[in-house]
Amino acid sequence: MEILGVDIGFGFTKATNGRDALIFKSVLGEATELQFQEQILQNPQGSEDHLRIEVDGKGYFVGELAERQSSNRFFTLDPTQLVGRFARILALTAASRLVGSYLPINLVTGLPIGYYRQHKEALNRALAGEHKILVQEAGGKKVEKTLSVNKVRIIPQPFGSLFNAMLNDSGELSDKRLVREKIGIVDVGFRTSDYTISDRMRYSERGSRTTDSGIAKAFTAIANALREQSGVNIELYRLYDAVEKGSIKVRGKEFDLRETVEQAFNQLATAVAAEVERLWADDWDVDTIVVTGGGGAVLAPYLLPLIEGNVLPAEAGRDARLNNVSGYWKFGRHLWAKGELGAGSQ
Repeated sequence: MEILGVDIGFGFTKATNGRDALIFKSVLGEATELQFQEQILQNPQGSEDHLRIEVDGKGYFVGELAERQSSNRFFTLDPTQLVGRFARILALTAASRLVGSYLPINLVTGLPIGYYRQHKEALNRALAGEHKILVQEAGGKKVEKTLSVNKVRIIPQPFGSLFNAMLNDSGELSDKRLVREKIGIVDVGFRTSDYTISDRMRYSERGSRTTDSGIAKAFTAIANALREQSGVNIELYRLYDAVEKGSIKVRGKEFDLRETVEQAFNQLATAVAAEVERLWADDWDVDTIVVTGGGGAVLAPYLLPLIEGNVLPAEAGRDARLNNVSGYWKFGRHLWAKGELGAGSQ
């Protein structure tokens, strides 16, 4: 049996089997036959992943390959579309890289708190069961695989980061302090921000909410400013490198984004901090606040000075995008490595 954690995000899909981890953009594209598949010159930084999968007789390029090669690309910020149209393909793409054929899979994934009740059953149906897929490698070789998802456990998304901090790689408690404390979690993703409170491991409905204050809101402001300057609509998923670099070339002209990025991130951080203060107004006894998610890492320099309280520092040298999915995997170990411990499966 393989325990797999999969985090199907609006911006990136992340997965881990505890040994290896995989991150790729949540972008799908129609697969086409590539007439030339070799690199033009040797790339000193290494070649990009070739993510091509065929599901139900239809071929897809996934992630960077879709962005680079597909004429028709699909990217969504709509939760119904993500669950109904994208989730299965993205999860199977990740599983095809991390799990061998026919090996039973117990899978843990998550949903934003605000989408949990509405979409949990649909996501479970999309992921559970036997999936016959065809994977095409970069050299053109096609490999048939059968992925057997035996059990699916779906949890509120930000609890992944809590489990990541609380559990070790055996799924056992490593930081019992977090079990005894009241913990506030701020999980900034691409489309949403999730806020939740774990009060000595009891979920607080009052202190939990999903809002639209994800990194996409800042990216939309940056894209709008670029459109005014360049006349070109830049897709949000093509802004990651430009935002990190602080500039972008559009039709040969370079645009400085530093001031625009600074303004957009400051506005978003102010909105997130205001949501924290408003939502947790009655929870002044929170012991520790965890700021997590890939968006949380990006926003941290702007956000942390605005949040009052004991904020748990991010783990140095670790990709924050993996916090939730690593917690999913550890939770899976907790459930299934030595039996389910009475937790049951979803």
